[in-house]
Parts: sequence; structure tokens; C-alpha cells
Amino acid sequence: MERGKMAEAESLETAAEHERILREIESTDTACIGPTLRSVYDGEEHGRFMEKLETRIRNHDREIEKMCNFHYQGFVDSITELLKVRGEAQKLKNQVTDTNRKLQHEGKELVIAMEELKQCRLQQRNISATVDKLMLCLPVLEMYSKLRDQMKTKRHYPALKTLEHLEHTYLPQVSHYRFCKVMVDNIPKLREEIKDVSMSDLKDFLESIRKHSDKIGETAMKQAQQQRNLDNIVLQQPRIGSKRKSKKDAYTIFDTEIESTSPKSEQDSGILDVEDEEDDEEVPGAQDLVDFSPVYRCLHIYSVLGARETFENYYRKQRRKQARLVLQPPSNMHETLDGYRKYFNQIVGFFVVEDHILHTTQGLVNRAYIDELWEMALSKTIAALRTHSSYCSDPNLVLDLKNLIVLFADTLQVYGFPVNQLFDMLLEIRDQYSETLLKKWAGIFRNILDSDNYSPIPVTSEEMYKKVVGQFPFQDIEVEKQPFPKKFPFSEFVPKVYNQIKEFIYACLKFSEDLHLSSTEVDDMIRKSTNLLLTRTLSNSLLNVIKRKNIGLTELVQIIINTTHLEKSCKYLEEFITNITNVLPETVHTTKLYGTTTFKDARHAAEEEIYTNLNQKIDQFLQLADYDWMTGDFGNKASDYLVDLIAFLRSTFAVFTHLP
Repeated sequence: MERGKMAEAESLETAAEHERILREIESTDTACIGPTLRSVYDGEEHGRFMEKLETRIRNHDREIEKMCNFHYQGFVDSITELLKVRGEAQKLKNQVTDTNRKLQHEGKELVIAMEELKQCRLQQRNISATVDKLMLCLPVLEMYSKLRDQMKTKRHYPALKTLEHLEHTYLPQVSHYRFCKVMVDNIPKLREEIKDVSMSDLKDFLESIRKHSDKIGETAMKQAQQQRNLDNIVLQQPRIGSKRKSKKDAYTIFDTEIESTSPKSEQDSGILDVEDEEDDEEVPGAQDLVDFSPVYRCLHIYSVLGARETFENYYRKQRRKQARLVLQPPSNMHETLDGYRKYFNQIVGFFVVEDHILHTTQGLVNRAYIDELWEMALSKTIAALRTHSSYCSDPNLVLDLKNLIVLFADTLQVYGFPVNQLFDMLLEIRDQYSETLLKKWAGIFRNILDSDNYSPIPVTSEEMYKKVVGQFPFQDIEVEKQPFPKKFPFSEFVPKVYNQIKEFIYACLKFSEDLHLSSTEVDDMIRKSTNLLLTRTLSNSLLNVIKRKNIGLTELVQIIINTTHLEKSCKYLEEFITNITNVLPETVHTTKLYGTTTFKDARHAAEEEIYTNLNQKIDQFLQLADYDWMTGDFGNKASDYLVDLIAFLRSTFAVFTHLP
């Protein structure tokens, strides 16, 4: 019984388990039913489970059948309605198909238009993007075009500024474009091109100023000449209440005496004569004659490129070379004044340009560089002048050269260059000038003495008398009281020699002008030169005449008379020098004239020559005469040779009666 209970209990558990499995099968997804079925087959009651499963299926079929029977009429009605709906749907489908066909036909153009619109919108978007990019690139291209135009028109400094602006401002904004990379790669080439072109302009400028330095110097010296003329006009204004006559007054006094015999007036010296109408015109400066912009542009360009030092060294090196060329004088410079003038013009032009560069640029040249060039120029110029002036034998050319050197020195002094060495050299040239004057006056004196007739000057009218007295300071009351015609005791060479001595003094004075010498120095120079003229030149000329073989006693006597009057005129020469130098004879260290000694020595030589000639004449008279020295008649009749001798001596001593 217990076994029966146990079997019954097991069957109940099996039934409950099968029921659970069935419910699980009904509620579980078919994909997950495998484990459930495995549990059935793992057990021993799968037969009974199959029975229960069949039973459960039959139950569900009965329920379905009941459900179908209950809903059959509705299902039929639904099927009927569905069939109706199918017909309507077919109609609707046909209508939709027809409508779609019509719509497709009608919308074909719209589709095409929409495609076109789509393309237009795409193009518009592309154009807009392109415009934006072009607006970004356009300033770059404009700047590059501007750069090319500036380089084409040779505006290199603005071109360099444009290049810097393009490189640092515009190109970084469009650096991803290929043309931008080309521009970036081309920038160093453009810089080098600007650098090379600016250097080429500088070379053209250096060549231009080398060629035009002559004109620049001529203009600068003309300016200095005009300034000197203005200064002279101011200095020559008459001083009110002045008791002593000025140098100009002295010139005015004696101009009437020497107007016809003056060797060369100051206006004829040929030193840059400036006409009156030119005085009122403004003479252009160096900046008006030369375009300095290439130097400034090149300097700025090299400064921007960081190569300023290279530029400065190149400029200074080239200008040193040009300075050496300018300072090399032509071999025939000493032949004409124009040779010296051109030489000075080139030097002045060179330093005027350098002075302008010094004051208009910052550091391109400095004062030390200018001073170095000037020291070299000064030494070479002085050496050249010493060499070439030594060949000059014409005092007028030496005087013109002196005036030109003074103008040259004054011009450069205006620009701040020291010129003391030039004036020191002029003192050396002064000695040479004095020697050339002495040689010239030796010829003048020789011509005067050779052409003189050694006879007293006859005058037949008061006018002739005043003319001679105006030329030579002669005062003699007895001669003045004599009626016309009458004679001066001296011959014509006396007033001529006197005037030529004054001409010599004038010539010496002209050289001393503008040398910045004191009146005492000028007076001393004139007196020393005049002493040389009297003691050497005039004295030798007189001795040569006195020692001539064919000179007669009458000429020797007239020479004694002439030298006596010239000796008396020495005090007037002293006064003449005093008037033109404004230095009183009583001043300490004033040199005295040796004219008295000169004329005394000449007179003594003439007297000795007279004595010698007289003895020779007597000896010749006695040797040549044919006399009977052994006469036997001692009557009252004198010997013939004594009669002839007395007659000769009487005529000879008659000449001596005119001696003072």
C-alpha cells in the first residue's frame, strides 16, 4: 500500500512536471525551447509527456474551432470587405500609377530646372568662395604689381619698402597657395636685384660727379669770388674823418701817372672775372648742379638690407680713388693759367661734394675721413704747385696763379678746410715772383738805357714841362724861371726809370694782396724787393752801360747827372711806399731803401770810367799825331801838338761844366 502511495505520489509529481513543461513550451519562444525538450527526453516519462502533449493539442484545437465558429461570420464579412477593398485598391493603384505617370511627365522639366538650380547653387557657392579667396589674394597681387611698377620706374627704395610690407603682412595670409610660394622664393632675388640696381645707380653717380667736379668747383669758386667782391666793396667805402689816405686812394693818385705804362692791371689778371650783371644772379650750389638722390637711395636701401657698412666702405674706397685721380696734375699744367684753374676746379668740386655728403647723410662720411682726404690733397697739391710753378718765368702768370691759389684757398676755407699751408706756400712763390719780376725789369731797364739819347730833355711849352714834372719829382727854381724853350738837366731815362721803379712796387704790392699779411709785413716785403731791384738789377744795368766800349764822355757825364737826380728822388719813393702800405718810415724794423748807395756807386763807376777814358784819349791823341818834337825855332809861336792837345782838353772839359 505504501508502494502504491509512493507510485501515486510520483505520478502526481510527474504530472505536475509535465504540466509545467507544457506551460513553459506555450509561453517560451521557439528558439529557447531546446533545453525544455531536453529535460523531457532526459527523463523516463517522455511517453506520458507525449500523451499529455497530444491531449493539450486537441484541447487547443477544440478552442480554436470554437473561436472560429464564433467569429466565422465576421471573418466572412471581413473577407468580403477585403475583396471589395482589393478592387478599390486596384483602382487606387491605377489612379496613383496614372497620377505618378502624369506627375513624372509634368515634373520632368521641374527636375531638370532643379538640377540646374542645384548646379547654379553649387557654382554660386564656388564663386562666393572664389571671391573670398580672391579678395584675400588680391591685395597680395596688387602689392606685387606695385612692386614691379616701382622697380620698372627705378623707385628702388619704395620698392624695398613694398617688398618688406608684402613679405611680412600680406604673404603670410595666403601662404598655402602655390603662387605665394613662388613669390616667397622670388623675394631674395628681388632684394638682390634692387641691391644691384641701386649699386649701378651709385656707380653712375660717382662717374657723373667725377666728370662734373670741374663745373662744381668752378661754381663754388665763382661764389667765393662774388663774396670777395662784396667784401671789397664794403672795405673800400671811404672813411669819414680819416687823415691818412688808404691803399685805394694811393692807387687812385698814381693811376694817372702810370696809366699808359702799367704792365697789367688787376682787372686783366684773368682770375674768374665776374661781370656786374652776374653779381646780382644767384649762383647755383652743388645740390643744384648734382642730383644726390642716388646716394641717398642706395644708402637707405643698404641700411634696410643690413649692409650699410659694406656700402660705406665701397663709397669711401671709390672716392679715395677719384681723389687720387683729381690730385694728379696734367704734365703741361704750368703752360697756361687755364691748366691751373681746371686743376683747382676739380679739387674744389671734389671736396664740395664730400662736404655736402657729410652734412646731408648720417655717417656715410665723417669728419675724420674728410680730414684724411684733405691732408692728402693738401700735400699733393702743394707739391704739384711747387713743381709746376718753378717752370714759370712770366711774372704776370705767377701773379695770376697767386690770385687763383688765394681764391682756391678762400673757397675751401668757406667749407671749413684749413688752408694755412697754402698761404705759407704762397710766401715761397712770392720769392719766385720777385725773381721773375727782377728778370723782367732787367730787360725793361736795358731797353730804356739802350734807347736813351743821353741828352737833356728839351721842352718847348708849359704843357710839355708839366708832363715831365708829372712823371718825375723835379723841382728847380732856376729851370722854372728860364723861358721856353728850355731843357731839363737829365735825359729821358730818368723819368722812365723812376716810373718803372714805381711799377715794380705796384707789382710787388699786387702779390701781397689777400695773403692775410699785416701792413708791416707788406711794407717790409716791398722794400726788400725794391732794394733788390735797385742794388742788383738797376745797378747791373747801369754798370753794363757804363762799361760799354763805345760809350763817350758825354754819355758818361749825362749818366752822372741822371744818377744824381735819381738819388734825390729816393725820398719820394719812400713816401710812395709809405702811402700804399700805411706804414710810417719811423716804425721799428722798417727796411730802408738803398737807392742812395746804388746811384752813388753808379756815379763813382762813371767817374772812374771818365778818368780811364780821358787818359786813353790823351794817350791815343799823342800816339797818333805826327809832330816834330825837335823844333829849333823858339819864337812866339806855340808847338802844334800843344795847340791840338789844348783844344782837345778844352772841348772835353767843356762837357764837364754840366756836372752838378
